[in-house]
Amino acid sequence: MNFSPQLIALSEYLAGEFDNQKQAIGEPIWFVHLRLWQRPINLFTEDSITLFAEQANVLNLDKPYRQRIMRLRQGSNDTSLEVQYYMPQDPDVLIGAGNNPALLNTLTSEKLDLLPGCILTVTQETLAGDRYKFTATAPPETHCSFTYLGNRINVSLGFEATAAEFHSYDKGIDPATGNATWGAIMGPYRYTKRNQYSITSSHEL
Repeated sequence: MNFSPQLIALSEYLAGEFDNQKQAIGEPIWFVHLRLWQRPINLFTEDSITLFAEQANVLNLDKPYRQRIMRLRQGSNDTSLEVQYYMPQDPDVLIGAGNNPALLNTLTSEKLDLLPGCILTVTQETLAGDRYKFTATAPPETHCSFTYLGNRINVSLGFEATAAEFHSYDKGIDPATGNATWGAIMGPYRYTKRNQYSITSSHEL
């Protein structure tokens, strides 16, 4: 399937290795120094470009966490895009796959759980030089909630992406109070791309 230039650009902007070193040095009280991997994977290739995401504290790179799947596809109209999130049924077998993508070779769509309320609508602003700024927000009336290790998890999702930076607005939400308990509590995590990952040829890019 041939994808729109905007979907291709979004996938290329998101694919890569990132860190927020500058932010962590400037605001160490509020922001942990993180490494973020977003790896292209060959799932849902009939209509989507899909990424595996994982992150780790740079002081504990051998203990990554928050394994998740981001499925990028066209939205309900020609000008919009969307990101649908999935969760691996067995996240433990994928620990470290951000830095060791060979661990993703056995991952299939049957080993994922769809998170119906965990979806983002993506809009784009055209910048100079045929570049874009993408902004992803949750549609009205959606609620990202799922069970992980027996606990009910509520998450507020969102991001902004350009060719060089990725800003994450993801926050964990206390279901009782509605207050954020982890993540981008004091503003977005501002990641800089350190390494670009290529989108596989199966996506006809």
